[in-house]
Amino acid sequence: MRPSRRILTLAGLVLAFAVPFAVTLLLTSSVAAVSKPEPKNLGSKPEPRVHHVVLPINSDDPTTMRALISTALNLPKHYRERNEPFEIEVVAYNAGVHMLRADTSPVKDLLRVVRGLTPDIRFVVCEATKLGMERAEGHPLVLLDNVDLVPNGPGRIIELQEAGWSYIRS
Repeated sequence: MRPSRRILTLAGLVLAFAVPFAVTLLLTSSVAAVSKPEPKNLGSKPEPRVHHVVLPINSDDPTTMRALISTALNLPKHYRERNEPFEIEVVAYNAGVHMLRADTSPVKDLLRVVRGLTPDIRFVVCEATKLGMERAEGHPLVLLDNVDLVPNGPGRIIELQEAGWSYIRS
């Protein structure tokens, strides 16, 4: 007895779908069997993720500076309430350097409060901007206490972002 054309067509369709499906299942299950499960932390809580935030300031506008200070005070409060570690770095460049200058900062008293409440916030100034201001003004600049220099403010921000830091603009 010769198989009918309809049965041959049906058998061809079944093979056309069944063979690739079976191969996919075989390949998928073999990959799953080879992969190793992640080790579980037995009896201990996982380490909390450290939050890293960079706050740029490039404006001499006191309102913008106060907004940045508000953020610099509220973020630590938020993370402390959640018992999560954090790092904050304020990067001043261009006109924002005025925020951290001893002679021109309109917010130096507020910054003392920030330092008292959250001493672990790092404040840095773009050295290129500082040198340009010194040349233009004809005298060395005096920065507020506990302010560090970085070679380039925008470059520092880029490095931090590439390292996974979050960027918040005030």
